[in-house]
Parts: sequence; structure tokens; C-alpha cells
Amino acid sequence: MPVLPLLTTGPERLMLEHMLDRNRQALIDTVRGLSEADSRRRLVTSLTTPIGLIKHAAVAERRWFQCILLGLDASECDGNAIPGDGSFVVTEGETLAEVIAEFERTSERSRRIAADFGLDDTRTHPLAGDVSLRFVYLLLIEDFARHAGHGDILREQITAAR
Repeated sequence: MPVLPLLTTGPERLMLEHMLDRNRQALIDTVRGLSEADSRRRLVTSLTTPIGLIKHAAVAERRWFQCILLGLDASECDGNAIPGDGSFVVTEGETLAEVIAEFERTSERSRRIAADFGLDDTRTHPLAGDVSLRFVYLLLIEDFARHAGHGDILREQITAAR
């Protein structure tokens, strides 16, 4: 049975922030308890792995909050902020716990950045044009929910193979 959100009514911003946090946690939950080897298993032809989904989510956070909203160059961010296949790459020296912690730190920084913006405040994205904080919230809610679904399927495949 699905677990309903704790917050089901309230101001729009609070609802958006709650749903983004809910999907951040759902994504993390797909990898919790996996072994290091299982977290790196590639079960699809793309670079997608359970641990890679978390790494990719941290890149998305940096891209939207640090680069787009804050206006930092990708080289000025606190980690990789370049989208694409490389965003799924995890080095051999990185552990699952470290990648989760990196995503959690990046998410916390995103919350602090967003606190200085109103939902209708806009910045310019190089491809999408003007985007609002509301758009960024909705986009990442969608993105993280989709990736949590990918993570669920990968975990199901890993568990079934045992």
C-alpha cells in the first residue's frame, strides 16, 4: 500500500517543498541497504546504476539551484554540475554512504538557496529561457519521482537475482 504524504493541504510553497523532499527521500530509499557491489550493478544499457541515480540527482540539484538560480558557473559549484551521462558516474573510491551524504548536503544547500527566492522569481536557463522557482520545484519533483521509480525497478531486479 502506498504511503501517503504527511502534508496534504497548506500553502503552495510548503506543499512543493514537502513533495520535493518526499521524492528526494524516495530516491535515497531505493539504495539504502544495498551492498556496494549491488549499488554499482548495471542492469540496463545506459550508465544508470542505483548509486548513479543518487549521483545524478545531486548534479541536478546543483545545476538548477546553484547554476541557474544562484548564477554560479558549473566550475564554482560544490561538485559536478554538468548534466548528461557523466552525471551518473561514480568513482571507485566513493562509497554508497558518501554519495547519499553528498546528495543530502547538496539538497540542504538547495533549500538554503531557495529560501531567498519567491515562487515567481525567475532566472534564465540557457535552453529553457526564463524559469521560476516554482518551475524548478516542479521539474525536480517530476525528475526525482521518475528516478525513484527507476531505482525501485533496479532494486527489484537486484533482489530477485539473489
